Amino acid sequence: QVQLVESGGGLVQAGGSLRLSCAASGRTFSNYAMAWFRQAPGKEREFVIGISRTGSTYYANSVKGRFTISRDNAKNTVYLQMNSLKSEDTAVYYCATGAFSYGMSSNSDEYDYWGQGTQVTVSS
Repeated sequence: QVQLVESGGGLVQAGGSLRLSCAASGRTFSNYAMAWFRQAPGKEREFVIGISRTGSTYYANSVKGRFTISRDNAKNTVYLQMNSLKSEDTAVYYCATGAFSYGMSSNSDEYDYWGQGTQVTVSS
């Protein structure tokens, strides 16, 4: 059974940084794309950032230049480094994994496993 466990969320002031981690188990981590989505209160879940199985990265325009994603296949873990945080980054952040022949998708319906989510709150 595939499991994704996020950690690293919390409360941070605007302009600060946080690093989220997502530890995966249950299938060969390196064969799958990994992504982070987020959902703010009253809003739909949205794609934030992702990394394909080959290491290509994809960003939502709202986080370009501030967020980076990396993966450590030896540790079965993906990381989200968030810098220059803004109040509008406040949301529950979810890790997701999916199988894509090429690249990856920003469509949440195309991901087959999800973590439980971790809260990120940015105070202004």
